[in-house]
Amino acid sequence: MKAADSRVLLTGASGGIGSAAARRLIQAGASVMLAGRSPARLAAQARALVRELGVERHRVEWYASDLTRVDSLDPLVQVAAQWQCNAVVHGAGTPAFGRLESFDAGAVAQVLQLNLFTPMLLTQALLPHLRQQKQASVLFVGSVLGRLGLPGFSVYSAGKFGLRGFAESLRRELADTSVKVQYLGPRSTKTEFNSEAVERYNQATKTAMDDADTVAQALVQLLERGTAERFLGFPEKLAVRLNGMAPALLDGAFAAHRNSLPPVQPPAPLTLEHFESQRPESADAHSLQAPQL
Repeated sequence: MKAADSRVLLTGASGGIGSAAARRLIQAGASVMLAGRSPARLAAQARALVRELGVERHRVEWYASDLTRVDSLDPLVQVAAQWQCNAVVHGAGTPAFGRLESFDAGAVAQVLQLNLFTPMLLTQALLPHLRQQKQASVLFVGSVLGRLGLPGFSVYSAGKFGLRGFAESLRRELADTSVKVQYLGPRSTKTEFNSEAVERYNQATKTAMDDADTVAQALVQLLERGTAERFLGFPEKLAVRLNGMAPALLDGAFAAHRNSLPPVQPPAPLTLEHFESQRPESADAHSLQAPQL
């Protein structure tokens, strides 16, 4: 799909990779609907893109939606379909780093919700519309950690492994349709996504990092070329291949990573107040920003 022919719903649009991807997509000729939580941040981002890139205002729309809430997905889908999107880039996600014993059940559920379940459900809801397009694309921004498990990233990798598996299976399921399914696996990227603990881990393990614009350029290339998967960085790309063929052979290669993990920080015990705080608000109490169309 040529970028100039694409109308892209971009989730996580205000994040590090998301912001860079929005800019690169628009520069390549795409129209983009920015999706994220903050109306103020999205509006400012849209104005800045129009002003700095000198493009028509109608090429940069935005819609505020809390993707952690299942009941926010249908309104987003309706707006995206009305806007005639023919591509969705799943860029929203949340980090998770540390030893498994440091996570409570709520934290694990939150990571899997945003990194795996939400992209699945949003894709499912958009498919009837995307199937009607002459050409369409569903592009998942995953991670190298979706094919290469590292110490300290068990929870994060669980979501990304699932996301890559979902993309692979769905790609084969839709092979006889106009909808292409693609997966981009960046390596560690220089964004605010990384905590101080991750930064220390990367330094201790001499982990190479890309900037967000490198990932954004790869994303646009993947969309235009229609390739099924792309992983970024060396030796990460080689490790992904080896891990796919004989994963046990690499088990001994990550001693430095294991030894660089922070000590276990036991999660706080769950209380009744915790479960009350996790209870979803009523639909009446939850309002979405009106579509900017």
